[in-house]
Amino acid sequence: MERQKNYEKTQLFIFLGVAFALPYILGILMGFGYNKGLDVSVFPSAQMFYPASGAILAAFITHKEDSLIPGRFFIGFLILSFLLLVCTVASVIVPGMSWNVISQYLMIFGSVIAWILLLTEKKDKRIAYGLKGGRWKKAALIVLLYLLLYFGRTVIMYILSGQMKTMFELIQKPVTWLMLITLPINYFLIFTAFFGEEYGWRYFLQPILQKKFGMVRGVLVLGIAWGVWHLPINFFYYSSPSVGLISLTGQLITCVTLGIFYGWAYLKTDNIWTVVILHFINNNLVPIISGNYTEDVLQNQDVTWNGVIVLLVVNTLLFAGVIFTSYYKNDSRRLPTMDERVDRQMKKLEELAQWQDTIE
Repeated sequence: MERQKNYEKTQLFIFLGVAFALPYILGILMGFGYNKGLDVSVFPSAQMFYPASGAILAAFITHKEDSLIPGRFFIGFLILSFLLLVCTVASVIVPGMSWNVISQYLMIFGSVIAWILLLTEKKDKRIAYGLKGGRWKKAALIVLLYLLLYFGRTVIMYILSGQMKTMFELIQKPVTWLMLITLPINYFLIFTAFFGEEYGWRYFLQPILQKKFGMVRGVLVLGIAWGVWHLPINFFYYSSPSVGLISLTGQLITCVTLGIFYGWAYLKTDNIWTVVILHFINNNLVPIISGNYTEDVLQNQDVTWNGVIVLLVVNTLLFAGVIFTSYYKNDSRRLPTMDERVDRQMKKLEELAQWQDTIE
């Protein structure tokens, strides 16, 4: 038990160094590029990979002799993360090349390779490190519920802004439906980015924080941490430094409320792919529902304090209510930490081996 506790401290230190310190250090370079008028759009894409990279490095360093580590998939993901990190630095140091386009191709190619590496890992390895899916019927229902809530929020926002006519025009455009139909294909081509966040936040950090602070406070702390993690993006991409504080406040509201819903979805399914899909839906529907149809809609957003207040009310009502379910009331609902999950799988394999020896 003491060894496990020491492992968790070391793992948390490694995770925080990669997931938080790295994007904040790179945020200085991002701010420099922003002030020079350079394209800094590679930074937010690459930053999505850092949380999972932190969890993976923590696993490699503290579980050096663990035969259950899915090494091929983990190493492949780290290589992709490193290449994207290089693109971020190069976009400021060598600005004349299309680094954003290069990074997009890297993510597509890397995602295809990652699927191959993941699916060729042994089942025991995927189970031990939370990579195996399960409870797919529950997962499908949660995804459907999220879509209903998401589109419900969209309608509410259009009504409150007095843009119902714009919404109806958007619905009538063929390109809107074409992009909706192609979303599932896009998921398989860029899943690594959303895995990059959710494997860090939900798989690695959520169980540790809920173990330390309890089910409710743990998920709230996670939501705040997730929101603050976006700070460089809020100031130099989503908006500008002049309204960065407003943008960050809205980000905190989004991350706390959605973090409650995502945390509940993960607790209910014990399936990391459930929240990876939810995160993908959340980000990739924005260009569609806005009618912009490109990722540029995320950049230089017009944010106001009134908008933040509306976001607080609507998001809380739609997504945060699950915090009152049994999954947040009972500590026995907590999912295992990385060490606990690995130890549990190793114990099962040892018991199976002993049973086979007994039969022989």
